[in-house]
Amino acid sequence: QVQLAESGGGLVQAGGSLRLSCAASGRTNSDYTMGWFRQAPGKEREFVAFITSSGGTTDYAASVKGRFTISRDNGRNTVYLQLNSLKLEDTAVYYCAARRWGGAYLQSQYLYWGQGTQVTVSS
Repeated sequence: QVQLAESGGGLVQAGGSLRLSCAASGRTNSDYTMGWFRQAPGKEREFVAFITSSGGTTDYAASVKGRFTISRDNGRNTVYLQLNSLKLEDTAVYYCAARRWGGAYLQSQYLYWGQGTQVTVSS
């Protein structure tokens, strides 16, 4: 079992920045690909970014590419999502997730999930 706990969400003005963290505990090892997803009010949960176990491969949703950066510190069992140039439409609950093996874009491909952290972008 792997437990995931997100933190770092909050209220920020449009154009601002936040850094989200996802701390893993339990049966953690560096073989997990980590993903970030988000769910806005009234919308489906959607893929945001993933990073493979070594950090060698990352990918992003088109809507966040160039603004968000995913990274990881395997020594700390923590994954980060740096959110820059935030827009109103980035308002959502952000979830981190973990899966074995390679990168993936679908929720169903991730086994472990955190409880989420709220990001609210104001005008």
